[in-house]
Order: sequence, then structure tokens, then C-alpha cells
Amino acid sequence: MYARDYMAGADPLQQQPSGAEIEAAAAALRMLADPTRLRLMWLLTAGEYDVTSLSRELSVARPSVSQHLAKLRLAGLVHTRREGRRVLYRARDTHVRAIITEALFHAGHEVTGKPRHDD
Repeated sequence: MYARDYMAGADPLQQQPSGAEIEAAAAALRMLADPTRLRLMWLLTAGEYDVTSLSRELSVARPSVSQHLAKLRLAGLVHTRREGRRVLYRARDTHVRAIITEALFHAGHEVTGKPRHDD
């Protein structure tokens, strides 16, 4: 991006983010840097899961899944809702789902050597 892109009248989506926004984004990305949390988030982009289902899907112990989900929830990356005695988790919103999807699509290009998409 060029300095001219930040001039008055530029598209608001291209305005330089505030320090608080940068810090919040960095915190979210740090949270997603853990492979287990990223695998959890990949599942949660597709729908709602309870801890037992996530544990089974990932072959990870329930207490570990619960701890990861608690961190993701505190970071604002997952949303919960109660259904009887179960707590269901899902990716917070379309922004979070897009981050996960794009990061993993990018990784797919890195790992497989598939051609990149040009803008």
C-alpha cells in the first residue's frame, strides 16, 4: 500500500488502522497461531459443536478442548449458546470465519504448490 492511499478522501477501508485495532488484530492472530485452536476454529466456521463433539472430531482430550475454547471465547473469536445442559460453540462472525478460511487457503497454496490467485 502506498502513502497516497491514506490521503484524505481515500476509501475508509483503506484508512490506516488505529493502534488499538492493530493490537486487537495481533492478539487474535496470536490466539490462532496454536494448531489445535486453528483446527477447532476450522470446525467452528462450519457450524456449532459442543466440547464432546469437538474432542471426538479432533482426537483431543475434553479438558484440553475446553481450555482452548475458553481462550478463544475470551479473545472474542467464538460465540456460545446454551441448549439444555450443553454449551454449543461457533465462530463469532463472518470476519472470524473469513480469517480462518483465508489463512487455511493460503496454507494450502504454500503446502501443495497450487498456483496463486492474482488480483
